Amino acid sequence: MLVSEMHQFIKPYIKAGISTKELDALCEKFILDHEAVPTCKGYEGFPAALCTSLNDVVVHGIPHEEDVLKDGDIITIDVVIGYKGYQGDAAWTYTVGEVDEDKQYLMEHTEKALYVGVEQVKPGNRIGDISSAIQKYAEEHHLGVVRELCGHGIGAEMHEEPEVPNFGIPNTGAVLKPGMVICIEPILTFGKRDVYQLDDGWTVKTWDHSPAAHYEHTVLVTEDGYEILTPRLDD
Repeated sequence: MLVSEMHQFIKPYIKAGISTKELDALCEKFILDHEAVPTCKGYEGFPAALCTSLNDVVVHGIPHEEDVLKDGDIITIDVVIGYKGYQGDAAWTYTVGEVDEDKQYLMEHTEKALYVGVEQVKPGNRIGDISSAIQKYAEEHHLGVVRELCGHGIGAEMHEEPEVPNFGIPNTGAVLKPGMVICIEPILTFGKRDVYQLDDGWTVKTWDHSPAAHYEHTVLVTEDGYEILTPRLDD
């Protein structure tokens, strides 16, 4: 829930004129003030508490002073917070002022793809049921499905088994069992699905510079279905 609270906290600050570095500083202070750990900071050398991915940045954008938000941008805020020995992870794509119809369409259907995947979570289903549902929905809506990046298990560590791809075949992969916790995170593009990584070793962008969106929840497999552990508090 602390991850949800942090997203709710930062939302009013996401507006034209603020830098991604300032957003990162605000969130890191929020996390530390709640006696929690900004897990991303220092993870394999990543320098910040947040991943801030602007427009054609797909994932792992590094906050910078020079990256100042402007009207018409979209930005994904991705955060992992450690609290009392366990990790929570959620990403959400936000608008900055008024955005064009293409970005609105991308965000709407990436978010819906997330919940299409979540609805497949129940004991006895498999990871492939989640993956194929997301892929089918995305491709029906003519969005690119990034294949180099995927969801994952989570618990005491940020990344645990199993991997949760956004494409796949039904009734394949690990079987879901009560007590498992996974991160489901469709990462979709408005154009082609091809991506490349910058020389900083982190930032991933679309080859055709089309916008990308990324929505993620941490989800618990319950005895008869699922529970979203990172709910949107404004829903």
